[in-house]
Amino acid sequence: MEILSHSSSPCCHAVSTSLKLVVKSSSSQSKLPTFRKGKVVCARFDSENGSLRFYKLDRFFLKNTLHQSSFGSGNGLKSFKHVDWKVLSGSYDRYVLDGEEEARKLAEAEKSASKVLIPGLPEESNGESAAEISSCFWEWKPKFNVHYEKAGCENVSSPPVLFLPGFGVGSFHYEKQLKDLGRDYRVWAIDFLGQGMSFPSEDPAPLSKEGAASNRKDLPWGFGDETEPWASELVYSIDLWRDQVKYFIEEVIGEPVYLTGNSLGGYVALYFAACNPHLVKGVTLLNATPFWGFVPNPVKSPRLAKLFPWAGTFPLPARVRKLTELLWQKISDPSSIGEILRQVYADHSTNVDKVFSRILETTEHPAAAASLASIMFAPQGQLSFGEALSRCKMNNLPLCLMYGKEDPWVRPVWGLQVKRQIPEAPYYEITPAGHCPHDEVPEVVNYLLRGWIKNLESEGLVTLPLVDDSESSEYDVAKDLEFPRDGSKKSVSVRFFGSKLSLWKSISSYFKAHLENLEFKPWQ
Repeated sequence: MEILSHSSSPCCHAVSTSLKLVVKSSSSQSKLPTFRKGKVVCARFDSENGSLRFYKLDRFFLKNTLHQSSFGSGNGLKSFKHVDWKVLSGSYDRYVLDGEEEARKLAEAEKSASKVLIPGLPEESNGESAAEISSCFWEWKPKFNVHYEKAGCENVSSPPVLFLPGFGVGSFHYEKQLKDLGRDYRVWAIDFLGQGMSFPSEDPAPLSKEGAASNRKDLPWGFGDETEPWASELVYSIDLWRDQVKYFIEEVIGEPVYLTGNSLGGYVALYFAACNPHLVKGVTLLNATPFWGFVPNPVKSPRLAKLFPWAGTFPLPARVRKLTELLWQKISDPSSIGEILRQVYADHSTNVDKVFSRILETTEHPAAAASLASIMFAPQGQLSFGEALSRCKMNNLPLCLMYGKEDPWVRPVWGLQVKRQIPEAPYYEITPAGHCPHDEVPEVVNYLLRGWIKNLESEGLVTLPLVDDSESSEYDVAKDLEFPRDGSKKSVSVRFFGSKLSLWKSISSYFKAHLENLEFKPWQ
């Protein structure tokens, strides 16, 4: 591929140790480079707005144009009528344009354009007021009390936002979103049944009177031999959580919401949106797990489901009880919880003391062990992650993706697969950040989520975060986001993946492969 640099200022040529690109001058006698097979691209840097334009040229049209006018002048480019031009903003190193002075300006513009200052979290010590969080319970069904937290209810004219937690945590994991976003929006976060603080108010499978008299009194809930009538169909499955979200939105919030889910919560958000598009304004996935459950769904695969004698119902079979007791001793151990947190948080300087204590508190509930067993053996959902995604696409539901790059469990490749299926969905890759970017870098997630909601609410009049204009959303952008935290400045890198990646990817891979040691030489 030939790369031609263009500007109205004196021209230069770039030389790599492995490949000569172009040798040309601003004279009208410029020699036309020998064309090899491949595309011809003209690159022009706009120093005023920090953008780079690539012009894909037809080789015969280019030949005629170069013979007719000086390629070094602006008039030559203005005469192009068959030009497919594109604008890229962000990081574009490893090449230079337009002489030494323009190269210096390019470096300065690139450095300033690639850094974005964003607000930190509200700090009461600095006189900043955070939104007040209220802890509430909602009785969905008899014995089923759902715990949730809310903030910003006074923002009656703002859109509602509902956060769904990952496995093993609860609404407390979104404290940083409620305190910050609650200043602008009406915000809720719920605990799924069987997790957080949403446990049944009574034992779903207590010991019989004879067993209670002869066995330990500290036996966990759900380890008895008979199921209470109200718990006869209780299974902590993804279908249960989907229905829980539906009734919560209808009965508590009362209008369609923006859904945001992390890990398991991401899957539930997508699954729910696919089944109830009329209740969803948009979905944000934070390192969403692309699969859940091992037992086949009895509605989707009835014959296959019959091969599994137990599917998460109460009471637990005797062998499952023994296995659960052994497994629970390991999982609920504080050292195991600490090790898991070290795995999923990329930045180990992040304070996770509150998260650790809340998870430990959850494990001490008498219903926690049996709930884990039910969750692990519960059937899969009626829709797979891919099927739910396809249905959301068919219903034109807005989707936004935010993934921590250093996640050891849900690698960014899973997010990119979603991006390939729905190219128009904005995808932000954050580094360093792990499995829980909303808690590890809440400043970044809150900034991006605010911008995405504003973009949708304004019907595109407000551009997406990190994007200069609507056309730029088609291409990749890399930015450093800097924000205050604990009296100092912190910075992370965010890469926005546009809806049209082919040209940029080809140019990027080309430079990486051939131009690692690019030198600049002014044309004389």
